Amino acid sequence: MDSYSIESIKKKNRMPARLDFLQSGTGLILGLFMWAHMFLVGSIILGKGSFNFVAKTMELAFLSDTGHGFPIAVFFAVLTVFTLFLIHALLGVRKFPISWKQHRIIRDQMQMMNHTDTNLWYIQVITGFVMFFAGSVHLYIMLTNPGSIDPYLSADRIVSGNMWPLYLILLICVELHGTIGLYRLCMKWGWFAGKDARKSRKTLKALKNKLTIFFMSLGVFALLVFIVIGINHRDKVGERYNKHEPAVEQGQAEEQVQAEEQVPVEEHVQTEEHVQADEEIPAEGHEPEEAQPADVTHQ
Repeated sequence: MDSYSIESIKKKNRMPARLDFLQSGTGLILGLFMWAHMFLVGSIILGKGSFNFVAKTMELAFLSDTGHGFPIAVFFAVLTVFTLFLIHALLGVRKFPISWKQHRIIRDQMQMMNHTDTNLWYIQVITGFVMFFAGSVHLYIMLTNPGSIDPYLSADRIVSGNMWPLYLILLICVELHGTIGLYRLCMKWGWFAGKDARKSRKTLKALKNKLTIFFMSLGVFALLVFIVIGINHRDKVGERYNKHEPAVEQGQAEEQVQAEEQVPVEEHVQTEEHVQADEEIPAEGHEPEEAQPADVTHQ
């Protein structure tokens, strides 16, 4: 009996693969941006001047004659990140369980397999859902106020604006979601696989844990510094940071010290003048002796 095969004339749909590739690409860009962003924000640990330098550099202040920079540069940067964020979120939603029944099936399978990477994927689902709302709020604030990146203004927004709970939640979700996502990208596309895939997986997982701890600690420490600055700046909410402020205060202190040093000198001079004046004035009741004419002897 002759055998034959029937080939389908229907073309294979490559759209899911393309969407998956686009999701991986946007996730890679956002993950690397998250690391760079944490280093930039962490500059507040080195001092208000360091953070102000980073903020002005982002505003391209080195191209400005006045040194004020161009907040429009921050606007376009945030707009680009916001666009990638929304695209990545929409592409990720298509893999979320869309019903409670699907969610229960996934949870039962996770408990049965107890597979670490599957558990990491579930953490990404939860953190991604939270980030879609918390991240959108943060990006919208930066988009509408591109010139508000300032040591004092940022601290005021965190403390006086009561934004610290949102930023704390966002920090935890971003660090977990980003590091897990970059790890899963390496596993999915075979990056850094090496000859021994099992050993490479173990190495990358250990690196992921270390990076999560590092960036989480950096973010929490930076947030605490902002909170301290915001608490100390409550009576001057809305005031911008002035990079010449320490120099001005030091100059005023030096002038005050010089003024205090001059006061005793002036008093000493006045005292000497009074002493000299007292010496020149004769005592009361005492008149200077008149010169007596010399006796003339006539010979």
